Amino acid sequence: MKLVLLVCLAAVAAAAPRPQDGPPVAILRDDRHDDGNGNFNYAFESEDGTSVSAAGAPGAAGQSNIQGSFRFTLPDGTIAEVSYTADEEGFKPQSDLLPIAPPLPAHALEQIQFAEQQRAAGVIFEK
Repeated sequence: MKLVLLVCLAAVAAAAPRPQDGPPVAILRDDRHDDGNGNFNYAFESEDGTSVSAAGAPGAAGQSNIQGSFRFTLPDGTIAEVSYTADEEGFKPQSDLLPIAPPLPAHALEQIQFAEQQRAAGVIFEK
């Protein structure tokens, strides 16, 4: 019985809210608009440099087409910025922070070119 009580107390202690790491951050701007027909925009900014903004409209395939961006401060003090679009073609972020794939090696480019030549000549491979 004492073990059960001890386990319950440990669970309550582990679930207790943790204190914040620093002072509260003031909200400088919080603008929102939604016309109820799928068109919306919002902009949020706080005193620590964090900001988020987006604008969206209904897409032809039933999705939301959204253009937006967000910015925040990294632990080293530099500013991270990401802009994006999200539409029927998916989510497409743009940022200097995102990795860039290395260029294809010459032999891979040759294979792609050879495959295109075969397709143009009517060669069909069965799966």
